[in-house]
Amino acid sequence: MGNFLLQKTMIPIIKKLYTTKEDIIAAIKRHLVFFNTEPICGSVIHGITIAMEEEKANGEPISDEGINAIKTGLMGPLAGIGDTITQGIITPIMLAICIGLTMSGNIASPIIFVLAQYAIMIGISYTMWMNGYSYGKKAVETILEGGLINKVIEGASILGTLVMGGLVGRFVTLSTPIVININQVKFSLQKDLLDKIMPGLIPMLLTLLVLHLIKKGVSPIKMMGLLIVLGVIGGVLGIF
Repeated sequence: MGNFLLQKTMIPIIKKLYTTKEDIIAAIKRHLVFFNTEPICGSVIHGITIAMEEEKANGEPISDEGINAIKTGLMGPLAGIGDTITQGIITPIMLAICIGLTMSGNIASPIIFVLAQYAIMIGISYTMWMNGYSYGKKAVETILEGGLINKVIEGASILGTLVMGGLVGRFVTLSTPIVININQVKFSLQKDLLDKIMPGLIPMLLTLLVLHLIKKGVSPIKMMGLLIVLGVIGGVLGIF
């Protein structure tokens, strides 16, 4: 994001704001410091930075340290908000909708997913960028005041967890074909016992097991390998 911010957003602005070679070089050096944030919600930082550069070019006493302090101070919190909203809410919801359409035979659902993702992300990014530019440093106070960031992250995390829970219940399918003969009466472990206790009990237990192992430090790659091995063994033995 650092090089992207400099090359794609700041250099054209700097060349318009400053006329002398020395001022242009100094402005470019200001934005060579490390900068890394989530690109959707983090675009508000770009707008704020441009507004501050404009004020500085017009003679306002804004220091280099002040501009970089805004960037480095906001990049972490906004990255947390952006990742939570985009990866924890928007993408899972769109996947849930479009996977459902795909399973019903709608071949346009992948196209709908891509177009909807782009439209939503670009809309959020544009709004954040322009509001950052319009409000300038006041946007920082609005974002940080009253613990707004923590409330947004908490609410988004809860909603994202609900969405992921819905995805698990709908798309994780696992059952056992085990049948027990009791006095010449066939007793299906899945239909006659587990489904009556709780439909989807085995998928839920599998999900909780995966969550537990991930919390214990098992990497996602190892987890996928373990699930494949368990699936093969369970299929061969006729357990799942």
